[in-house]
Amino acid sequence: MDKLMQSIAPLIRGLYLQNSGRSVIVLAGDSLVEADCTIDMGPAFQNGLFNENMAAKIASETCAAWLFEQEPSGVEALHEKSHVKQLPSCVRVQTATGIGTFWVDWDLDSCRNRMKNQDRKPLQVPAATGQAPSYEQLFQNRIRVAEGKVALVTGGAQGFGEELVLGLVGAGALVFIADLNYEGAQALANRLNSQYGRTTALPVACNVADEASVQEMFAQVAEWAGGLDICVSNAGVLKAGSVLDQELAAFKLVTDVNYTAFFLVTKHAAQVMRLQALTAPDWYTDIIQINSKSGLEGSNKNGAYAGSKFGGIGLVQSFAMELVEYHIKVNAICPGNFFDGPLWSDPQKGLFVQYLQAGKVPGAKTVADVRAFYEAKVPMKRGCTGPDVLRALFYIIEQVYETGQAVPVTGGQVMLH
Repeated sequence: MDKLMQSIAPLIRGLYLQNSGRSVIVLAGDSLVEADCTIDMGPAFQNGLFNENMAAKIASETCAAWLFEQEPSGVEALHEKSHVKQLPSCVRVQTATGIGTFWVDWDLDSCRNRMKNQDRKPLQVPAATGQAPSYEQLFQNRIRVAEGKVALVTGGAQGFGEELVLGLVGAGALVFIADLNYEGAQALANRLNSQYGRTTALPVACNVADEASVQEMFAQVAEWAGGLDICVSNAGVLKAGSVLDQELAAFKLVTDVNYTAFFLVTKHAAQVMRLQALTAPDWYTDIIQINSKSGLEGSNKNGAYAGSKFGGIGLVQSFAMELVEYHIKVNAICPGNFFDGPLWSDPQKGLFVQYLQAGKVPGAKTVADVRAFYEAKVPMKRGCTGPDVLRALFYIIEQVYETGQAVPVTGGQVMLH
């Protein structure tokens, strides 16, 4: 998919988000295939440049006209009791430089099969009742908040990231597993796809500290799904050390991965989400940073990490104010210590080992001493787990009236004030 079609795909996806209220997959296909709906975006090219706002306006008006033509009229409309809206499953887009065709369906496998078989049967969407959901419906919908949505998790091949991937896939999302460890991401995706008997996860290689790599990652998301609903910026590193002797290279590495990378991920995720919002102004999307309790209070001999996390919350609040115009919510989750994950428990590089070697815990002689010291600091006497964070993640996605927040999940160790 060329760069222009990568920009058009989220606009097409937005039309379906707006008119169905459901997440969809959009794939670019053979431009020679006959389509049910044609959108002429030629006028959106001005002086050789592509005007995205004009393209969105053209797409929305064309879609509205197409839907109007499909509506029952006259006596037929009077007798229609439970009208089902039909949306085209194949859309052709004409531009100043060529023609593109997009196939649409509710999930990736169905969309792939539709494109392969050139199945142009319309998508069926039950008509909205126009009534606000009841309290019973609201509670029932809580468990389906991620169902059918397209999500991406950075650092998703292992540790906390893997927990988040497992939870989102279990909730019915299509999840891009983004990681510098591509082999690990691929192995996890293969395991999940085999377990569920369908495509639930896709691996994508990414170095979140490199802008070209991040940009390519979101280009692949646009190509393989048409857009994005949930972006979880989880990748992070920690290098403990005293300000008196920590090497600048270690400080910069932590800053690049934990702070600068969140800027890069948000920048390019938001570009995709903004395009969707141009044609789906009622659809909410989420960018969620997995921060830390160290983003809420300082951390002794761990200034690089705490500083990067404090800065991350500043970015969350600033980005939330800017992107709310496009119904993009930006929030952070601040977990307590994930003692059982590799960040803490790795026998060579884990924090328990690092803190023991740095002398951060007075009197500690073993890794077990360090762990006991940190568990005693938590009122609930245990570390944070994947399910703890997933509950906060699903709350943030479900709650459309909240942005710019840092939600603590710390067992009472750090409390908001």
